[in-house]
Amino acid sequence: MAEPSTRSTRDVLTDVLLDITARRGLDAVSVRQVAAAAGVSIGTVQHHFPTKDAMLTAAFTEVVRRIRERVANVVPGPDVPRNLAAVLRELLPLDERRSAEVRIQVAFAARAATAPALAALQAGILAEVTESIAEVIALARHGEDGPEDTRRKAHIALAAVDGLALHAVSSGDWLDPSTLTDAVDHLIGTLLAQ
Repeated sequence: MAEPSTRSTRDVLTDVLLDITARRGLDAVSVRQVAAAAGVSIGTVQHHFPTKDAMLTAAFTEVVRRIRERVANVVPGPDVPRNLAAVLRELLPLDERRSAEVRIQVAFAARAATAPALAALQAGILAEVTESIAEVIALARHGEDGPEDTRRKAHIALAAVDGLALHAVSSGDWLDPSTLTDAVDHLIGTLLAQ
């Protein structure tokens, strides 16, 4: 006999929403589609997510939580540039799970351009990630750069990784995992050069 699931209905609905988004994009997301894929009533979905924006915000928040958790699990070593590379690689589509997450992030980022609630969430996440990257860059550069230069380098690093991730999931096999990791290593070398 199978063990009963301890996952909440909301968690199941969020996973279904993320799966639909990763496979077919946000245009395919609807209360009806989520309900059908989860095997629940439309009312059940609406009970947990009263509006489509609430549903999307919850899903985007969950993707970000998963990425933060993975980044937090990167075990730092004494080699600060290697630590930075490990963190940035977690943001790239280097395996199927991260590829799905990047497709979801791209879909939500596009939606955030016209949805104020998602835009606010996106801005907060970008600020947090940029600050984390800036801290690692400051450590790697031993405080040789001023705060403005460090933050600028962090913005460049995040923008470059986001761009690589976007191109990787939107261009077929144009950027494979090896090319992506080589690009990140080159970027880090450039940003941390004396």
